[in-house]
Amino acid sequence: MQALHKLKEVGQALKRKRMWINLLLGFSGGLPIMIVFSVVKIWARREGVDLSTIGLMGLVALPYSLNFLLGPVLDRYSPFKLGRRRSWLLITQIGLVISIFSLGFCEPKESMKIVAFVTFIIAIFGATQDVAIDAYRREILPDEEIGMGASIYVYGYRVAMLVTSGGGLWLADAQTMGLSFNQVFQILGLLMTVGVITTFIATEPEVTGETPKNVKEAVVDPFMEFINRRGWGAAFAILGFIFFFKFGDAIVGTMLSTFYVDMGYSNKVIAEVTKGIGFFSTMAGLGVGSLAIFRFGVVPCLLGFGVLQCISTSLFSILTYASFKGTWGALAVVIGFEDFSSGLGTTALISFMATMTNKKYTATQYALFASLAALGKTLFGGGAGYAVEAFGYVPFFYAGSLAAIPGMALIFVMNKIKEKEKAEEGNLPQAEVNGCAG
Repeated sequence: MQALHKLKEVGQALKRKRMWINLLLGFSGGLPIMIVFSVVKIWARREGVDLSTIGLMGLVALPYSLNFLLGPVLDRYSPFKLGRRRSWLLITQIGLVISIFSLGFCEPKESMKIVAFVTFIIAIFGATQDVAIDAYRREILPDEEIGMGASIYVYGYRVAMLVTSGGGLWLADAQTMGLSFNQVFQILGLLMTVGVITTFIATEPEVTGETPKNVKEAVVDPFMEFINRRGWGAAFAILGFIFFFKFGDAIVGTMLSTFYVDMGYSNKVIAEVTKGIGFFSTMAGLGVGSLAIFRFGVVPCLLGFGVLQCISTSLFSILTYASFKGTWGALAVVIGFEDFSSGLGTTALISFMATMTNKKYTATQYALFASLAALGKTLFGGGAGYAVEAFGYVPFFYAGSLAAIPGMALIFVMNKIKEKEKAEEGNLPQAEVNGCAG
C-alpha cells in the first residue's frame, strides 16, 4: 500500500507545470555540454588532429568547473524585469544560440585555436546557464520533490545529449544524411531556442528573504553559512565526497569519444549505440535511481550506485581485445551497463547536492557543489590524452576505476553526517526545523 501511495504521488507531481518546465530546461542545459565535451573532439579527430591536442581541448570546459564563481553574481543581480532567475536564463540562452551557430563557420584544419575559442565561449554561456537552472530548480521545487525533480531534469538533459552527440553524429555520417559538422552545429544552434521559449513560459520563483546587497552577503555569507551549519570537518568531508564521487568516471569520459574512433567505430555506430542505446539505458538508470531514492533516501543509495559506476568504468577495457574490438554487440553491452550505472549515480549526486543547500543562497552554494563535481574532469582531463598515448587505453580505464575509491570511502562519512543532522533536527522546536530547512 505504501508503494502504491508513493506511485500516486509521483503521478500527481508529473502533472504540475514546474516539472515540465524543469524537463525543458534540462534539455536546454544538456545541449551545449555535449558540444564542448564530445562532438568537437570527434570532429577534430576526424579531421586528423592529434590526441594530445584533443586532450588539451578539455581545458576549454574549465567554466563548467569554475561556475561557482558566477553564483554570487546570479544571486545578487537581476538584469531584467523578467526576474532574477529568468533574466540570467535568457541572457545565457541567447548567447548559446549565437555561439553554437557560429561554430558552424569554423574549421579545425585551418585553426584549432579559433575552434577552441568559440567552444570556450559556448562553455562560458553553458556553465552560467547551468548555475541559473540549478538555482531555479531548487527554488521552484518543494523539498519532497527534489529527488523526482532531479530525475526529470536529467531526463531532459539526456535527451539533449542524445540529440547533440547522437543525432549530430548520425546527421554527419556519410551513410545517413551526409551533412558536414558545420551544418550540424548550425542546426544545434537553432535548437537552443527551445530554452529561450521555455524561459518566457516559466514562472519566476518567489524570493525567500532579501537578495544579497553587497560582496560579503553575495560571496562570503553563502560559504560561511554552509560551513557554520555543519562545522569545518563535516563541510570539507561533504565537499571532498562531491569531488570524488564521479571523479574516475568523469576522467575516463573525457577520452571516450576518441576511443570509439580509434577502435574503428563509424559515426553511425557511435550514434546508434553510444547515444541511442546509451540514452535508453541512462533513462532506465534515472528512473530506477529516482524510485530508489524516493523509497530509501539519498545516502543509502550512494554506495550501491557508486560500486556500479566503478565496475562500469573498467569494462571499457573489454572493447580493446581482438575478439570484441569493433563489434556492435560488445559495445552495446558495455555502453548499456555504463550509462545505466551513470544514470543511477547522477540522480543520487544531484539529489544529494540539492539537500546540502540553503534556499537563501541556492545559486552560490549549488554552483560550488556542481563545480567541484566537474573540477576533476576539467583539471585532470586535459592530461588524459597524454596518459593514453603513454600507457594505452586499458591501464587508463583501470586507473579511472580505482580513482573512485576515495569517493566510496567518504560515503560512510556522509551517512554519519546525515544521521547527526536528523538527530539535531529531532531536538529542535518545529519552528527552528522549518527555518533550517528553508
